[in-house]
Amino acid sequence: MTTYLLVHGAWHSGQAWERVAPLLTAAGHRVLAPTLTGHGSAPFDPEAGLETYVADVKRVLDEHDLADVVLVGHSYAGLIVSSVVNDVPERIGHVVYLDAMVPVHGETALDVMPITGVLVEAAARSNTPERVPPLPEMPAPHGLFGVTDPGDIARLRATLVDEPVRAYEQPVRLDNPVADAVPRTHIHCVGFEVEGITRRPVPPTQPNGSPAQVWELHSGHDCMITAPDELAALLLKLA
Repeated sequence: MTTYLLVHGAWHSGQAWERVAPLLTAAGHRVLAPTLTGHGSAPFDPEAGLETYVADVKRVLDEHDLADVVLVGHSYAGLIVSSVVNDVPERIGHVVYLDAMVPVHGETALDVMPITGVLVEAAARSNTPERVPPLPEMPAPHGLFGVTDPGDIARLRATLVDEPVRAYEQPVRLDNPVADAVPRTHIHCVGFEVEGITRRPVPPTQPNGSPAQVWELHSGHDCMITAPDELAALLLKLA
């Protein structure tokens, strides 16, 4: 049995994984999909940020005494899982960057994806400068984070919350060479790219010296909602 720890991205909640988790469980594996501080039904926390979310995930690892975990970070959570692997590499068997930000030491979300600076600047001009609201729905085929079905959009919108500005401004600390040994996989959602949002190319070699592992999934950004079967099939290859 493999344990999957699924970490949602900015604005979302653990509910984002509700179509993927049962598929992994049905295959005989354990799945944990926590909701981070200030997300879901929890009250907004202006003091929360990257360090808070890293502590949230590490708390799950500790409370369940987990090891050899497949740690999956979606979107912004690429920063979170990178930091978790840096802090507790002995608990992580594999890290998956799911259409995610991939930082280097000392970077913030603003560094990894500069377009997020536009969101922070807009927040600064608003009446709630500590809050970054979710991205708006776009015309098809982009929809709301790649979700275009009206029912799915309504359910997703009901779960989205504002993100604290601190989440974008706190840097990652990736200074533990032991973490380099943890294998990693990148899953890129392709076919529905949004102009102005680009991902960094994946280096041909992983930090552990093995060839890079990059898989593509034909889906919008929130593939756990729009392509759960295909995503689960890829994740099960790591079990």
